[in-house]
Amino acid sequence: MAKRKKDTMEFRFYELPQGESALVLCGESWKRVYGHEEFHLHFHNLLEIGICREGDGNMYLDEDIYQYHDDDITFIPENFPHVTVSYGEVVNFWEYIFIDIRSVIEEMFPNNTAFQNEAVTTISKKAFMTNVYQSPAMAEYINAIIRETREHKIYCQRTIKLLVQGIVIELLRRYDELPEEDNNIVKGTNMSQIATALDYMNKHYSESIKAGELSELCNMSETHFRRLFESYINMPPMEYLNLIRVQKACELMKKTNEPMELIAQKCGFTTQSTFNRNFRKFLDTSPYQWKINPENYEHKLLNFRISALKGW
Repeated sequence: MAKRKKDTMEFRFYELPQGESALVLCGESWKRVYGHEEFHLHFHNLLEIGICREGDGNMYLDEDIYQYHDDDITFIPENFPHVTVSYGEVVNFWEYIFIDIRSVIEEMFPNNTAFQNEAVTTISKKAFMTNVYQSPAMAEYINAIIRETREHKIYCQRTIKLLVQGIVIELLRRYDELPEEDNNIVKGTNMSQIATALDYMNKHYSESIKAGELSELCNMSETHFRRLFESYINMPPMEYLNLIRVQKACELMKKTNEPMELIAQKCGFTTQSTFNRNFRKFLDTSPYQWKINPENYEHKLLNFRISALKGW
């Protein structure tokens, strides 16, 4: 394991298909050379599970570097910086499953808010690496989800939902059993200190949120929170919150024909002008222009570059 100096980060926003328990990215399109065209860390709004079908390279998990090989499996929580880089120009083959871990846990353990929060925190604070031989049960769940997605037989949605719940149980067992010093566990550094705030903004973006509230959630002073947040994300907390709101607005524009004024309100913008200004700031176009261009929402991913991070 080695250390690296970080330089650029990208936020990648994934959307689960309507009615689905997981977003599965699989097949020939994921055979590629990873990480050579643009090398930068990124983080997601969902838990990422990756399985390496073929290839070798380095997996950068926050400040640490690990080698990966055929049949390796990665579990990377939301808001955890990482990037996959193939050795040389050799084509690798990865397949991915993305899960909204909080939604799954809330459905699995209803009426138990304390346990829900504890379980989400346990899974979300650490990245985990294993392989199909060390974790055969986990590998079976992953392969079954990908197989169900490919074949798309009757009851596949129900089957995938149960398989996702099986993965969550295995993760909770794994994290509970592993010692803190285990070399396959990678804890976040500064990012983990603000992870609670990031999660809160993703869940409560439609509400009025103040920086002071976020600092309290992270158990630090507002001044220290603002300084730490901006040093890591390179934008103030409220600007990042508006970024989340713009992404949610894109989701609504894709799925509905609701008036822009209502979409702005649902996403936490108090006025239409504030919505328009922030939308143009992040996407360089107006909400109306974005809506009439279907190519803008044919993809499942929105990228936002957060660059020149201080101290990396």
